[in-house]
Amino acid sequence: MTTPSTPPESTAPAEPAPSRGSVDLTRYAWLAIFAAIATIALKAAAWAMTGSVGLLSDAAESGVNLVAAVVALVALRVAAQGATQRFLYGRAKAEYFSAAAEGAIIFVAAAVILVMSADRFIHPRPLEHVGVGLLVLVAASVLNGVVAVVLMRAGRRHRSITLVADGKHLLTDVWTSVGVLVGVGLVAVTGWHRLDAVIAFLVGVNIIVTGISLMSESISGLLDKALDDEDNDAITRILRSHTSRDVTFHGLKTREAGQEKHMNVHIQVPDTWTVKRAHTYAHELDEELMRAVPGLHAELHVEPISDPASYDDIPSAEIPIYPDSSIGRTSPDRHRQDTPPAQ
Repeated sequence: MTTPSTPPESTAPAEPAPSRGSVDLTRYAWLAIFAAIATIALKAAAWAMTGSVGLLSDAAESGVNLVAAVVALVALRVAAQGATQRFLYGRAKAEYFSAAAEGAIIFVAAAVILVMSADRFIHPRPLEHVGVGLLVLVAASVLNGVVAVVLMRAGRRHRSITLVADGKHLLTDVWTSVGVLVGVGLVAVTGWHRLDAVIAFLVGVNIIVTGISLMSESISGLLDKALDDEDNDAITRILRSHTSRDVTFHGLKTREAGQEKHMNVHIQVPDTWTVKRAHTYAHELDEELMRAVPGLHAELHVEPISDPASYDDIPSAEIPIYPDSSIGRTSPDRHRQDTPPAQ
């Protein structure tokens, strides 16, 4: 068996890997709560002044935002808690339940809006003080837009589905308000009062579409969908860079769990390596992977490269590591002949 060469030692200390712990994001949930309370007050005032069912439907959607923000606060607090004897892997997936709950709440709000719009279409009413009411709506929309951008940026930075869901919902609310603004303005100009009911109906349909999207995303997370292509590519590049005549990899799997990212892979190393050497190799690889994909939890399973049993546990579904699918999967003898040397 060829004696593996020891990787050259770097004279500079390695850059420390980022922390794997979940970040406390509850301050963003409180921001969403305060924003929802303010916009409900503004939109309710606009509805009271004008009597527009379109504005009332917009205020109802902001009520959904408030309930969703409270649910998000609870979910983020639960997700930030560490592992316990009962929840040994932590509670990062609590965020997916928040997104699912928000989707369900959206459906209820949409149903109420659709019923109200149908009633107003059958019994149209004239609008009052439209100009002042629309100015109040503009103020509420600006507030919602600013908070939506803050939440989505924080959610993507920290990989929080709860914050992204809240931000998307608020942004949808902004566009809904723009539609209501234009529609109610047209009602005032044309005098066709049933248009107010049509606008409210369209708001309800738009809310249903948003709810379907949120439910779909939360279900994918609960079913352990793989990491995105960017993260998977970063992982496979590192594994290929560590491949040599003596070290290969197979069985790569990845998944998301709220803010956390997980992967597991099998490492085939020379039989002559000591446990200490294999552990050191795996530890250094773990640190490199985490620097490339912050927040990654890597489970690295070390196996002897010449043992046929090392190739009996390859999963049926895995992320391809090599262009040549035989590398890391063939018999030890053929592997020794075909695996290219390290670059």
